[in-house]
Amino acid sequence: MQKKLTVTIDEEVYEGLRKVIGPRKISKFIEELVRPHVVHPDLGAEYAEMARDKKRENGAVEWAELAFKDMDDEAE
Repeated sequence: MQKKLTVTIDEEVYEGLRKVIGPRKISKFIEELVRPHVVHPDLGAEYAEMARDKKRENGAVEWAELAFKDMDDEAE
């Protein structure tokens, strides 16, 4: 669901936004800039979803095993 927000900015900034971003794209531009600072993902849920991908998990295990094997070879 979207909410409407009124923001007051300097006229020069507004004109720059309209010129560079486009008059109908300002809201999306601002949301994309702000989102990472105020919306934090549920990393636990995202990791659980990644773990359900068996092909990805198998690839990760193979990579880890090779990486540790390479480290053992370097230690000798």
